[in-house]
Amino acid sequence: MNEIIKSLFDRKSVRQYEPIPVTAEDKNLILQAALQAPTAGNQNLYTILDITDNELKLNLSRLCDNQPFIAQAPMALVFLADCRRWLDSYQYAGVSARPPEEGDLFLAVADAVIAAQNSVVAAQSLGIGSCYIGDILEQEEKVREALALDEYVFPAAFVVYGFPAQGQKDRQKPRRPSLAGIVLENKYRRLQKDEHQKMFLEKGNIKTAQEFDKYIGAFCERKYSSGFAKEMSRSAKRYLEHFRG
Repeated sequence: MNEIIKSLFDRKSVRQYEPIPVTAEDKNLILQAALQAPTAGNQNLYTILDITDNELKLNLSRLCDNQPFIAQAPMALVFLADCRRWLDSYQYAGVSARPPEEGDLFLAVADAVIAAQNSVVAAQSLGIGSCYIGDILEQEEKVREALALDEYVFPAAFVVYGFPAQGQKDRQKPRRPSLAGIVLENKYRRLQKDEHQKMFLEKGNIKTAQEFDKYIGAFCERKYSSGFAKEMSRSAKRYLEHFRG
């Protein structure tokens, strides 16, 4: 296993940090690595917000489900799916171009998330931990105002970075399922119940197949049917409205 592959296996979400700043040199390397990511048509359909204002970072920590560790992270980046920049270029060049639509948004989201993952991999190689903050998709109106987002700009990913505290280094990374539960050959098919049970047994979420129903029921209530999941869907619909005109 080479060093790049080992780094991917070792990486885990980090939510507690040593009081050590990320140097300007390291931040530049992480940002430069993000820009090296694959991008549709070499368009770079994203903008990266480097959150250096501590009050703004604190506000984001509150908007993102009141998670204090966000405000404590030495470095924070918001990866925006940006459908405005190219539209402006078209207009500046006198080109008559249609407004961005849903397909443009999905392509830009892919660009932004790929760039974000490049940054995470680069940070890991420098000994800097990271954590994705999915809650950036909630509270659309307040997030849009806080970040001054254009109508054709969407917060695709929010990542915080920092040198992991010892407890985070010692914490075991959650197990992943085997390939059999995730990788299918050629065509999609729905997994049978015994295959679902096997997948969660492999991950260590349950110890026996008989625990499957109880575990999945509790997980559904805690995550899938939760208030924050409903708020995320509401906010996503609001963002999509901007692309539907």
